[in-house]
Amino acid sequence: MALSWSEIKSRASAFSKEWQDAANEDSHAKPFLIGFFEVFGVTNKRVATFECAVREHGGKDGYVDLFWPGIKERDLLSYVLVCDFQCFSLHDLSTQSVAEFALKDLHQNVKSFGYLAGYQTQVIKGTRLYQHQSCRAHGQAA
Repeated sequence: MALSWSEIKSRASAFSKEWQDAANEDSHAKPFLIGFFEVFGVTNKRVATFECAVREHGGKDGYVDLFWPGIKERDLLSYVLVCDFQCFSLHDLSTQSVAEFALKDLHQNVKSFGYLAGYQTQVIKGTRLYQHQSCRAHGQAA
């Protein structure tokens, strides 16, 4: 069952408080990312390959902290999240927009990550409507 926005906001507030002092990437990166995804009801077994080797622009070898494999091309997400524990920068590659906010404000920005919880954004005459994928078949707004 999908999490409600209220539950997601509550989890985001708790997550922000738990991680307010995080700073060490070596020891905190994996638990931080696992906790972040759990805010949206996504377990690490469904998601992650940690420290995934990639080829950087220019041909140099590098790593990404977390890579979400197994997504079909038609479902490929168009987001890149850059985070240093205290500041988030979510890049929507399809719209070229960027949402930036502090960890303490995550609960106010959870709808930016609605796709993680299975919600899809629809814009109807300038108004954003967030609808969970399971509700689409029934025409129900979430």
